Amino acid sequence: MTETNRGRVRIEPSAKRVRAYVAGRLVADTSTPWLVWEGPHYPTYYIPLADVRAELKPTGGTHRSPSRGDGVEHDVLVDGLTKPAAALRYPDSPLPDLRDLVRLDWNAMDEWFEEDEPVYVHPRSPYTRVDILASSRHIRVEIDGETVADSHSPRILFETGLPPRYYLPMTDVRMDLLTPSPTRTSCPYKGTAEYFTVHTGDTPHPDLAWLYRHPLPESQKIAGLVCFYNEKVDTYVDGRLQPRPESPFS
Repeated sequence: MTETNRGRVRIEPSAKRVRAYVAGRLVADTSTPWLVWEGPHYPTYYIPLADVRAELKPTGGTHRSPSRGDGVEHDVLVDGLTKPAAALRYPDSPLPDLRDLVRLDWNAMDEWFEEDEPVYVHPRSPYTRVDILASSRHIRVEIDGETVADSHSPRILFETGLPPRYYLPMTDVRMDLLTPSPTRTSCPYKGTAEYFTVHTGDTPHPDLAWLYRHPLPESQKIAGLVCFYNEKVDTYVDGRLQPRPESPFS
């Protein structure tokens, strides 16, 4: 597998079949997508121009990237529907691999598929691994000096680039201190999470805990378990207070 680096951009081909749809209309279908890391955390799909089924109409706009060059903005037209400014091309990119590729705006598409499975939020990185392990370690969570969870049967989730997450049975959590929040987030590896505000004394701590009621198949082990941001609470593992980790969620 070849790989190109220039500045902060990493580029490599993928062997997955990738499709994108708008309102049930096929926009792109390729078995030779490229993964482009425009930022450090996850990649974006770039599709060969020959595999884009929709019409691309230049808008006259451009997007300048120090590493990728000038991106030429296009509307995406398919079966009478238009997604404005939903595609970028880099025909004169200093990165030769990008010149015949199209970047479709992820959120402008209604559905993305890797092979025959839908994928959400962003493409899965081949360098991200999620392991969920049953454990008998003693996990205790404190907020403002008050114990809000105490468990000897956690599921510990190890995800590349993030601190370990301790998912705890609801029966081991002070659910009387948690009230549901309207916040929802999605993850391409775990699914959609719902959040809770944790109340200690008179202090509300918004969105400090979450759970996945219906996780994706590969993350079924955490279904219905509660997790706290260990960046923002005091977590004791086998009686030892753990340092609060530094992460994008700190």
